[in-house]
Amino acid sequence: MIEDIEPPSFDFGRVRREREPDELPERERAEAEARGAREPEIRVTRAGEEPEEAAPRRRLPLIPEMSETTARVVVAIPWVIFAVAIVGVGGELFAGAMIVLAILALREFFRMAEPERPFLLPAYAVAAGMVIAAHYGSAFQIVLVFAAIFPAVFAFAVPRRSHEAITISIAITVLGVAWMGIGFSHAVLLRDLPDHGGALLIDVLVATFVGDTAAYGAGRLFGSRKITPRISPNKTLEGAIGGFAGATMGFWFAGLYQDWLPGLDALLMGMCIGAIAPIGDLFASLIKRDLGVKDTGRLFGPHGGLIDRLDAVLFTVVAGYYLAVAFVY
Repeated sequence: MIEDIEPPSFDFGRVRREREPDELPERERAEAEARGAREPEIRVTRAGEEPEEAAPRRRLPLIPEMSETTARVVVAIPWVIFAVAIVGVGGELFAGAMIVLAILALREFFRMAEPERPFLLPAYAVAAGMVIAAHYGSAFQIVLVFAAIFPAVFAFAVPRRSHEAITISIAITVLGVAWMGIGFSHAVLLRDLPDHGGALLIDVLVATFVGDTAAYGAGRLFGSRKITPRISPNKTLEGAIGGFAGATMGFWFAGLYQDWLPGLDALLMGMCIGAIAPIGDLFASLIKRDLGVKDTGRLFGPHGGLIDRLDAVLFTVVAGYYLAVAFVY
């Protein structure tokens, strides 16, 4: 079959056309114009060619069109309220919320890595068990539960019809459980610290998100030196410096309202959070680039998926817990 690479455009008017409108009598010409108003002209164009006159898009007058920044703020507000509420309540409610978020984050990761056929059920069960171990036990119990992923995955791998690339399936599963399980379980460990756990978790979250915002602003305004072009081309040295300063000042400023946290300790903790946060961000970017995805999901609308928003937090809460134990307890 011979393919016509550039088929011509055709304009189809009304099929029956005996005379040009200018040749018709005045009465018939008026009738022809009236029929033309009722019968829209059909126009066929090449594939990819823009039509000459696009019909105006109909908009609902009661729903204003929002910019991307406004849309991001509108989506973020309920999630901020949710985060503050569950951190404030703590206890079993907070642990339950972390189990749900861990499973949702695992689901996003496994959907990105779906061609590698990860083992879903054992991963969900072990990640939930790690969060429960954090609430009712300690970091040692978290390690014990995490170790259960290996016999659990083996039990699901043996009955699989084909064992081709089974090592990759196991590796992806273990990576997901370690990534999400350790992060969310340490958020519970940090929140459950006596007296000041909730405040310290808020401090870590504030430092992480302020640092991320400062990195974005500094990168947009002053960024010129790219530091990780193969992983995240938009990351610049100026943005990294701005993010580090923002996270440090964010944690220190939060510590000003907590008389049990000395200013120097808050400054040092903020510096550690500021140094670790971009590592979590770049780690997620490296995984996404390898798996060929831009956003991990659409849970946060314009913000992307759960992992997109919490990639740095999954690292900083782990550091925040051990920093809190070292400086405060």
